[in-house]
Amino acid sequence: MNYFAHGRNYVHAPYLMAGSAIPDWLNVVNRRVRARSKAARPFIAHKDQRVVAIATGVLQHHRDDDWFHRTPAFAELSWAFTVAIRDRLPVDNGLRPSFLGHILVELLLDDLLIQSDPSRLDDYYRALDTVDPAFVTWVVEQISGKEVANLTYLIPRFSQERFLYDYAEDGKLLFRLNNVMQRVKLPRLPEELAEWFPEARQAVQKRAADLLDPTTIS
Repeated sequence: MNYFAHGRNYVHAPYLMAGSAIPDWLNVVNRRVRARSKAARPFIAHKDQRVVAIATGVLQHHRDDDWFHRTPAFAELSWAFTVAIRDRLPVDNGLRPSFLGHILVELLLDDLLIQSDPSRLDDYYRALDTVDPAFVTWVVEQISGKEVANLTYLIPRFSQERFLYDYAEDGKLLFRLNNVMQRVKLPRLPEELAEWFPEARQAVQKRAADLLDPTTIS
């Protein structure tokens, strides 16, 4: 799952919503640092309710991902996308098609959820703008046991970029995917790949009900 799918139900609780983004933020700032469920769980008893909320968000993120990645719909879509991408790229024996097949399911599900309730994405960003990035970073350092100073700078930049809005347009989605490719040191994607995105969107839309945990839909 991606940022909006994780956090959409917690726009009324900004620190919990931020906590649900932390594992993915850490993948951006330092992939060697992890906020694991086992490490976050003791902080549920913390006296500061902001700490409790952040730790709860981390736990919710991992519960969401565990459920999502076990669904037949995710496995089937990510494999179908991997094959479709492999067929549309130059010969590529590396990880790029399978990596893209995985993340595209997540990004397109995010967009589907956003389009079903556009005002909630506005609420998502407004809520994020109320959290203290330095405090969130401090809590993450307590949970992970490692320094992640760059997180303090990533959080406001993440909010300013507003890139979740870009998932709705094929050209902008390709641009965002190429930013990811650059970050993980994989080759750029050709513009022609965007011509396939409408087909991929339809595939996710058809399986949306199977990709969402009915206990968290609201």
